[in-house]
Amino acid sequence: MKKIRGYTQNLRKEVTKSSRYYFYDNGLRNAVINNFNPLDSRDDTGTLWEYFMVMERIKKQHYHKIFSNNYFWRTYNKEEVDFVEERNGKLYGYEFKWNPAKAKVQKGWLKTYPNAEFHVIHSENFMDFTV
Repeated sequence: MKKIRGYTQNLRKEVTKSSRYYFYDNGLRNAVINNFNPLDSRDDTGTLWEYFMVMERIKKQHYHKIFSNNYFWRTYNKEEVDFVEERNGKLYGYEFKWNPAKAKVQKGWLKTYPNAEFHVIHSENFMDFTV
């Protein structure tokens, strides 16, 4: 499993004490929860997609020697960015959505970090992010 911590520069508004844990292989997660149903029969497709994207991105970072600190971002108001990269002095926020129609910009992230980039990664544009 891979542990990712919360990102913050503003301790009063942002959650930092919690961590997220990602399975290196979604098959292991499926075994733990005993759910091997097809995607169209599941209610956790978004979680599976997020786990897959995070781990594939970390593999890409390792393979291409992209040195970055990885986080997620969450506020006490329940605003959230699934994955944050801090590299070369810049922040990159990523939201993962299986369904492109559900993709939306996280306005709280952009307001808090106006110099950061933000991208929605979905089932139709994920290749550049992971390969």
